[in-house]
Amino acid sequence: MKTLLLSTLLMVSVAATAQSTDTPARHSGYAAVNGIRMYYEIYGTGKPLVLLHGGGSTIQSNFARVIPYLSKNRKVIAVELQAHGRTSDRSADETFEQDADDVAALLQQLGIKKADFLGFSNGATTSCQIAIRHPAIVNKLVLGSVLCKRDGMPEWFWGFMQKATLSNMPPELKSAYLQAKNDSAGLQTMHDKDARRMVNFKDIPDEQLRGIQAPALFILADKDVIKPEHIIALSKLLPHAELAIIPGIHGEYLEEITTVKNGSNQGRYVMPMVESFLDK
Repeated sequence: MKTLLLSTLLMVSVAATAQSTDTPARHSGYAAVNGIRMYYEIYGTGKPLVLLHGGGSTIQSNFARVIPYLSKNRKVIAVELQAHGRTSDRSADETFEQDADDVAALLQQLGIKKADFLGFSNGATTSCQIAIRHPAIVNKLVLGSVLCKRDGMPEWFWGFMQKATLSNMPPELKSAYLQAKNDSAGLQTMHDKDARRMVNFKDIPDEQLRGIQAPALFILADKDVIKPEHIIALSKLLPHAELAIIPGIHGEYLEEITTVKNGSNQGRYVMPMVESFLDK
């Protein structure tokens, strides 16, 4: 939902079709996990890297422009989380803990015992929960614009989320959802569950965060909706952490669909940095 908010405020208008990738999925499919049908796509070969999208997003709207680079030397597994894109919903609210369990169950079905994780926004919070709840499957973490504490957001954000409506959702994200699954009722459900999850967001305790032993790279945009002091504090709290602050707005360093305006192509230098971290 943070992607939804910032891009709405910036009044970005980029066509969803601009996010198509020239790299075809090597394999795509569905897996039955914890009562839902989870959609995933696999690109490339090599060491596994799992991509976890932000709120309101699909694989393509969040990662289409960086998958071609990341999959050159890696086996990229991109998933769509509960109620997002082609993944089905369940009769329960979304939680980051449940998303973490769903991803862990998917990887078990795919025969992947350990992987790196690149999560953006809500997907980064889910990545933290994977490291907390399923540490044995985590090699390294790349945490883009992650939220772990309520005070990591400006105070006005929480009031905005209490009043969030589908009409305020960026048209690029609505189009991307409907392109993946032509279901207007599902789109409304996804929006409402994303908003409710943020309104009810609870801090991740310090002791759980300190317990994350996997090396982590925190990435934040200098004009992000997340407070920089929040990410700096997290980078000091985790025992094996690095930090990069990149010029731009929320998601621009991934060339996320609502940010690719005026020829923005930050992925050209951010993705090599990510790959260098993962290769250490």
